[in-house]
Amino acid sequence: MDIKMNNIVTVKNLEKSYNTKKAVDGINFEVKRGEILGLLGPNGAGKSTTINILATILSADKGEITILGNNLKKDIRLIKQGIGVVPQDLAIYEEISAEKNVRFFASLYNIKGKQLEKQVKEALELVALYDKKDDKPKTFSGGMKRRLNIACAIAHNPQLIIMDEPTVGIDPQSRNHILESIKILKERGAAVIYSTHYMEEVEAISDKIIIMNEGKIIAEGTKEELNQKVNQEITYFFDVKNVNKSMNKQFYEIAGVTKAQISEDIVEITSEKSYDNINEIISVIIKNGCKIKSMNCKEASLETVFLELTGRNLRD
Repeated sequence: MDIKMNNIVTVKNLEKSYNTKKAVDGINFEVKRGEILGLLGPNGAGKSTTINILATILSADKGEITILGNNLKKDIRLIKQGIGVVPQDLAIYEEISAEKNVRFFASLYNIKGKQLEKQVKEALELVALYDKKDDKPKTFSGGMKRRLNIACAIAHNPQLIIMDEPTVGIDPQSRNHILESIKILKERGAAVIYSTHYMEEVEAISDKIIIMNEGKIIAEGTKEELNQKVNQEITYFFDVKNVNKSMNKQFYEIAGVTKAQISEDIVEITSEKSYDNINEIISVIIKNGCKIKSMNCKEASLETVFLELTGRNLRD
């Protein structure tokens, strides 16, 4: 299927409800050819529902979706031919060889003969499992099974690959294999939608990131664009003795301070980087009879963006 277009996926005003709860609430986004979209969100954010609709597993209540130039409601058969889906739950046969697994799934797309042999070999090589082609998945580690799952999903050379948390619970070596294989698929021109709970993975491979919460897109952009929103801040941590919690208000009187939290022995102050106010912060602590035992600081990160936007940690 030769689609001469830049947008592989276009989603407009997508909605999906379960009973009275809106799982997906009017979202819009695009994925271009050769682009990796990282989809982040806490449990219940609407990520899996969105992915299942794009994968043709669920139907939407409202909205318009175009995949590979085809309307999802009208051309579902054509769309299925052009996408590869890597589900969170493994979809492989444990009792037949790795090669036969990939061959079976590729043959469902009417690929035959020498072309089938070639694409099965390439898929197994991509996930670094060709040397295990004659082994049965029941002998594989969890990470190897995940990699075989990917080979089965991409052996028909789909232009859109949808991955739902493909690295959950696997070893670092397999995770690295998977991330490298995704980069190769991108170089070949495929579009990838990648849902994960691992911030470091999104930062490593994504061209664009969408953060979802309660069915809505609450932030969207490149890693640099999202980081820019918080990289203007720095957080100082003071390990102190004789904490005086009444000094909390005094920190907000210092120019640039945006947040102050005091616990039994930690004073945590967040400030805009453009203000050189560390001496004033320390002065408030000392004036209130506290003894500073140690101090460190850290710049805001994409994890911080996520926490501030959703009020939750990514793995909650």
